[in-house]
Amino acid sequence: MKKIALLAAMGVASFSAVHAQDAGGFRIGVKVGGTYSNISGDNVSQITGANYSTDLGDYKLGYNVGVGASIPLTSDGFFSFAPELLYNRKGYEIKSKQTTGFSSPNITSVEDEQQRVLHYLDVPLLARINAGGLFFELGPQVSYLFGSKNKQQTTTKYSDGTKDKQENNSGFRDYTGVSRDEAYKADLAQFDISGVAGVGYMTEGGISLGLRYARGFNSLIDTKDQDNEPKAFNNAFTLQLGYLIPTR
Repeated sequence: MKKIALLAAMGVASFSAVHAQDAGGFRIGVKVGGTYSNISGDNVSQITGANYSTDLGDYKLGYNVGVGASIPLTSDGFFSFAPELLYNRKGYEIKSKQTTGFSSPNITSVEDEQQRVLHYLDVPLLARINAGGLFFELGPQVSYLFGSKNKQQTTTKYSDGTKDKQENNSGFRDYTGVSRDEAYKADLAQFDISGVAGVGYMTEGGISLGLRYARGFNSLIDTKDQDNEPKAFNNAFTLQLGYLIPTR
């Protein structure tokens, strides 16, 4: 709770500073990039089930897209405020491979891949230090989970080199509890607050490339009816290409 309060205070302070100082050089534009995410914590198996790995190499690939701005807070542009609104596909995946114990001698392996895609609206509220073209970012991020989707693919490989793929994908699950296909998502928390840190480079023309890491502080497991908060948190690396246009 202390971490959440500190991040919220940083966001409020950033907004206050924007109203107090506007030295010009405001930029606004678009951002798009890749997301590499998973969830971690002592109780992740309550969501994922067995065989889940939190190793960096087992993160799930997704993408993000949205709009961003850069608002200078000092006359030399060294400090700025960088809010964004992003659609971000996060989540996790589980991969397993079986090579023995088959009923048919023609089967050489069975590979199973499960994914849960989490559809988020992210609002990073970042303080930025600009050093030449290089920039450093730090601040809070508020996220709203508006839906999820489960995907599963099983690939059976045979000794003659052929393979058979079978997919079992659920419909989109929204948060409201109103059914859309097989809609139901009461096991997940609706909001998340994260800490974000990043580094990147932006040209004078406004083209930027940035890498950042976001760590969730609110448990992803819905805790309305639980006395002790289970531990399962979002982790996401994002690599973003941006174009911020000067408005004056």
